Amino acid sequence: MSSVPTPKSAAARGAVVSLAEVQGYSPANHHGTLNKRLIGPSLGARHMEVVYGEIQAGGNALPHAHPGLEQAAYVLEGNAVAGIDGEFYPVGPGDIMFFPEGVFHSIEVKSDVLKLLVIYAPPYNENPEQVVR
Repeated sequence: MSSVPTPKSAAARGAVVSLAEVQGYSPANHHGTLNKRLIGPSLGARHMEVVYGEIQAGGNALPHAHPGLEQAAYVLEGNAVAGIDGEFYPVGPGDIMFFPEGVFHSIEVKSDVLKLLVIYAPPYNENPEQVVR
């Protein structure tokens, strides 16, 4: 029996999600990336989405923007260069990046792996088949 509540009960009571039990996907415009959607509409979240992401050495997130939502990415492990609206910033563990609605951003990994906790508001519910420009 699964300990993860159904979407209806999750919306009313919350949920506990195990990273190891979440299926991963590779997002559009990202290379060497595996994302795992931890919290989102499937659990009843209406105003945010939380994703765990890993980008391998040599991987990147090509420049892209998200119309209609804001994004923050907290660096758990590794180093990268974040591009935000044409400016570039070194980032590492403990840093958080904020990408406002519609602002072009990119990430270039500079370590063996970059591990991130990504928050979208409202939920992105990304379709990996859709290329975002």
